[in-house]
Amino acid sequence: MSVQSFVAACSAASLLVLSPLAQAASTPAAAPAATATAAAALTPMQTLLATVPPPKLDARAWLVVDLTSGQILAEHDAHTQEAPASLTKLMTAYLTFKALKEGTIKLDQKVTESKEAWQTGGSRMFIDPRVPVSVNDLLLGMIVQSGNDAAMTLAQTVAGSTSAFVAMMNRQAQQWNLKGTHFMDPTGLPDPGHHTTAYDLSIIATHIIRDFPADYARYFKVKEFTYNHITQPNRVSLLFTDPSVDGMKTGYTAEAGYCMITSAQRQFPNGPRRLLTVVMGTPTERARGEESQVLLNWAYQNFDDIVLAAPGKPVLTAPVWKGVDSKVELGSSVPVIISVPRGMGKDLQTKVVRPDPLVAPLQAAQRVGQLDVSMSGKPLAVYPLEVVKAVPEAGLFGRAWDSLRLMIK
Repeated sequence: MSVQSFVAACSAASLLVLSPLAQAASTPAAAPAATATAAAALTPMQTLLATVPPPKLDARAWLVVDLTSGQILAEHDAHTQEAPASLTKLMTAYLTFKALKEGTIKLDQKVTESKEAWQTGGSRMFIDPRVPVSVNDLLLGMIVQSGNDAAMTLAQTVAGSTSAFVAMMNRQAQQWNLKGTHFMDPTGLPDPGHHTTAYDLSIIATHIIRDFPADYARYFKVKEFTYNHITQPNRVSLLFTDPSVDGMKTGYTAEAGYCMITSAQRQFPNGPRRLLTVVMGTPTERARGEESQVLLNWAYQNFDDIVLAAPGKPVLTAPVWKGVDSKVELGSSVPVIISVPRGMGKDLQTKVVRPDPLVAPLQAAQRVGQLDVSMSGKPLAVYPLEVVKAVPEAGLFGRAWDSLRLMIK
């Protein structure tokens, strides 16, 4: 399954209680796995996930999210503010993809590097300011080569100036309720006011995968890029060693340490599973790849994704009154999937809670009731149910007859 089709099928069903994924179609009971010191405050879902001991990583902060279910499977200091280094460029990429979608810039548009961009230090794409460069090449130079010159040039192309683009970055962060994030530039070069968290970065990365799946598939899996006769490899080392990995981004400064965000998709008997890992503050370049691999393998090996409802398929059929049909199918327009420790899917219980009586007219996709999920009597998650197929109102005689039946009932 392609990234595009996977995201279209799964993203809106997310369980993740992160602001970009808190869809109207899902109201989960999942949240970041807490540490032992906060065990008393754990929800039943957190308690269940915490029965699987997380790996010990050589990183200051980390997080792993199952994007298929939307659940955070485990985390460590994921809300602690850290310097993001070049992970910043994920927000720069997101706003560039957004501008492309809105038509304010074009992929084949040629732009000239400014003196400010040319003088930016750190990793480079090596743009020649005398030679115009396309937006497409700038995206490759920023995502694959992590070029600061490319990021600055894209920012100025999208917003007209660096300062205007940084304002856009911070507005977007506020819209997503990224409370631990503040940007000072499009690149991630050190600045006391430039910070984010592993949690917030997972939101930005998830938005790229969910909102721009074609762009994600096009740019983030590229293993090397040649520009100005200089070939540079993608620094996401797992692209070369793990076939399931198809992006995302690395970063390094002395303050940030070595950081990596990785997304991978592996096939399982009940469908594909996509994971996202954020690892920040590892001591070496090798360590960020190794720790990311450990986290991916741990999450894939220790949890199952259980499909509770397929999109467009009824969960139940209920009687309906005063309609042209006597029954209505309730289900979900998106997959309903929950992550549980391996082997525990058989212990899940589900219960449909709905209004009674159901009275027509009922519109397709109208929310009617919910699916409650529990284990051993403890609630785990709640998913809304929708009308699968509309039930129009019956004629005068049909409505009158059902009104009489309801009175008798």
